[in-house]
Amino acid sequence: MMARVADISADLTQWRSWISKSFPGLEITSTEPNFHASADYARLGDVELFAMHTDAHHVRRRTTLNTTPGATMPPGVPMPPGVPATALCKLSLQIDGHTLLTQDSRSCCLQPGDLALYVAHRPYEIDYPGAQHSLVMLFPESYLHLSPAQLAEITAVPISRDHGLGRVAIPLFEELTKNIELLAGPHAHALVRSALDMVVTVLHEQVSSQRGGPAPSTLLFQRAVDHIAQHLHDPDLTPTTLANHLFVSVRYVHSLFSDHGLTVAAYIRQQRLLHIHQDLADPRYAQDTVQSISQRYGLHDPSYVSKAFRAEFHESPREYRGRVLGRASSS
Repeated sequence: MMARVADISADLTQWRSWISKSFPGLEITSTEPNFHASADYARLGDVELFAMHTDAHHVRRRTTLNTTPGATMPPGVPMPPGVPATALCKLSLQIDGHTLLTQDSRSCCLQPGDLALYVAHRPYEIDYPGAQHSLVMLFPESYLHLSPAQLAEITAVPISRDHGLGRVAIPLFEELTKNIELLAGPHAHALVRSALDMVVTVLHEQVSSQRGGPAPSTLLFQRAVDHIAQHLHDPDLTPTTLANHLFVSVRYVHSLFSDHGLTVAAYIRQQRLLHIHQDLADPRYAQDTVQSISQRYGLHDPSYVSKAFRAEFHESPREYRGRVLGRASSS
């Protein structure tokens, strides 16, 4: 799907109205008498990008949104049409000015060249004390492949373009900001997903270094996760085959995943569905059937795939593909 691109220029009332279409339930206030904001906007499938220039203002979400189908947003305001009923995350990259972001009892000050992650449906605050320019990327939480406990460790944790892997990841996001209008064609979606995957790697690296390095059990868990990623195509991938690969008992494998709030079978199923979800949104695979994509990841029963996909993403594979690609899809 080619990116939907738009240019927006607004006063405070118009800005609140426009932002609420993608970020429902936010309080937006400003003491600037002549507040002005402008943005370049693009959407590629389930990913939205906002390159924003704004005057000083404050943004706050007070309560957690219910992200189940048919949800309403507090205090009883219906969810706007087109807003996904799934958990969403945001990445904010500071270009000019600075921003104070608070979530999960952590605060960070984003200077130019800093980037941070936060969860869109949970309470947070953002203070823009002066004129600023930033890029905000909105995307499904499922893209991160993280448990809730893991995700809670990396919200409001700044990444600097001057340190570690941030030197590689952040320049790519800066280029996205400069070239939003060019995000079109079959490779644009893959480029944005690659940028997201790179940032996830950076966030994990940063959390690990703050802890003084991973524990042995964490390393074994990572080996388990890596093995699963490499064998999703195998329909015989099970907790038993995983335990055999790691030379540990099945019970110990279950305990590794339990420590992360997961079960082995559920994690394997989720990863397969996430990869199917990703390929269905990729224009490069638009001619592949849902069944052929599912078989790539070890799922050969179309009825099971349809039910499991709907349970995970609240729509059928065909409905999702038609929505994100914007045209009829292969069955």
